[in-house]
Amino acid sequence: MDFFHDLLGFLKVRKKFWLLPLIVTLLLFGVLIVMTSGSAIAPFIYTLF
Repeated sequence: MDFFHDLLGFLKVRKKFWLLPLIVTLLLFGVLIVMTSGSAIAPFIYTLF
């Protein structure tokens, strides 16, 4: 959790709030890949990339 605290501190100090949607999108795609890696949906998810 320290990493996320540092990341939010960086975004706040450097005024890089435009990076926040990019980070959230990448995290959501990562969670999607991890959660569907063992299911029947996996071949369809991998075709998106």
